[in-house]
Amino acid sequence: MITLLDYGAGNVRSVVNAIEKSGHTVHMAASGDDIARAEKLVFPGVGNFGKMMQVLGDKGFVEPLLTFLRADKPFLGICLGLHALFEKSHEAPGIAGLGFFTGEVRRFETELSVPHIGWNGICVKKPTPLFAGLGEDEKFYFVHSYHVVPQNPDVVLTRTDYGQSFVSSVAAGNIAATQFHPEKSGAAGLAVLRNFLEPGPEAAIDLRDPVRTHLAKRIVACLDVRADDAGQLVVTKGDHYDVRENGQVRDLGGPVDLARDYYAQGADEITFLNITGFRDFPMQDMPMLDVLRRTSEHVFVPLTIGGGIRSYTDADGRNWSSLEVAAQYFRSGADKISIGSDAVYIAENYLKTGKKTGESAIEQISEVYGSQAVVISVDPRRVYVHDPADAPDQVVIETAEPDPEGRCFCWFQCTVSGGREGRPVDAVTLARVCQELGAGEVLLNSIDRDGTGAGFDLELISAVCDAVSIPVIASSGAGSAEHFLEVFTRTSVEAALAAGIFHRKQLPLGQVKQYLQNKVEIRREGI
Repeated sequence: MITLLDYGAGNVRSVVNAIEKSGHTVHMAASGDDIARAEKLVFPGVGNFGKMMQVLGDKGFVEPLLTFLRADKPFLGICLGLHALFEKSHEAPGIAGLGFFTGEVRRFETELSVPHIGWNGICVKKPTPLFAGLGEDEKFYFVHSYHVVPQNPDVVLTRTDYGQSFVSSVAAGNIAATQFHPEKSGAAGLAVLRNFLEPGPEAAIDLRDPVRTHLAKRIVACLDVRADDAGQLVVTKGDHYDVRENGQVRDLGGPVDLARDYYAQGADEITFLNITGFRDFPMQDMPMLDVLRRTSEHVFVPLTIGGGIRSYTDADGRNWSSLEVAAQYFRSGADKISIGSDAVYIAENYLKTGKKTGESAIEQISEVYGSQAVVISVDPRRVYVHDPADAPDQVVIETAEPDPEGRCFCWFQCTVSGGREGRPVDAVTLARVCQELGAGEVLLNSIDRDGTGAGFDLELISAVCDAVSIPVIASSGAGSAEHFLEVFTRTSVEAALAAGIFHRKQLPLGQVKQYLQNKVEIRREGI
């Protein structure tokens, strides 16, 4: 029996699924007595340090946790569960942590994108059973803006490089905690969990030479999901946003089966975009919630869900906040929430007033779950002008792709409603505003390139990457493996996403990763 401390924030379902996949039963700690009786305790955490400590205090978990730790019982902290072990965090000044380890939690100071999102390596500093049987080049999934700084170097288990060398896991006796998410780190992460649950001999490692680690470029599989004419959820793909062919919704496969296939091929993340009619009534969208639950039982990489995540009033007059809607998706297996059209309206309101309200979906969700949990999905199209002065309120670029009239300047107009309606805000401004409001990542689509197979819109991508300090995912236009290499080497984008070419088997995801190996840094699982 493994006890899991669930204080109510984030996706714990994947942790439960990963533990159960190893053949163990999970008991959820609902009280301090449950913690006291635990033989092995797993503490996963996401979100805000201050809110986490407040909830732990309100639930009466602090003293039982400290008693458990001081007794040196087997303990594994994950992400915020690592941060909790220290005395304080710069994320929540004045809020005390558990103080089991001396030291503090600091925000990254780097010119690289923050949050640190993606697959990175570890340099093991001392023998440990946690990494028994793993190779030196394994990568694990990180998603965080803060890192621990222990005062005692003896507790440092691994270090990782991201603009600076930071502590990515600690260990003392039977107490261990990782900054990365083993439950989202594929086969390597599942091995770490098994080693914690059933520890063998300490792993022999070579400590002679320091090792630098490198963040991998991510390949993301995107699944547009909607109900077909028979009411069944299927993966589809639009032809310039039209998902029908010969009068029928294109059926490219079941969402759970396709997600499992992409995971086996080495997908670094999987994104579900919910375009079914249920998106207008998200709390009634049980089929999509079920897709997430069933996918997370077999797919141990990050899952993003988009579509309908906003405040709304249901048919019974019940008001649902965007935070309540997001919570349902997180509890069903999602790791990130993608906000599309609503992000445009939120940005427009902010640009009118210049003030944060604290009530937008971006602000509410990032406040509780952390900025890394909020992805902004942008659908821009080019609008050409003769001169930048013709679009004084927009960010205009000089383009190497003039339109038929020979105009060499353009701006990228954001759209809503599946690309059908243009809005008076450009993609660069939208990305900047959403970052300021708390978004942690941008999914950058291109209406002009969607379905063309002509390659990613490098000018659009570069313009947005240069404007923000959060990670950007490139989307739309991939037609060959060379296009992925091009976007990774000619822009600073961290990830690239594709849909149709994967679904139609025109270019298998695994083939893309095979092509990229030894050309750019990638995660090799699945190759």
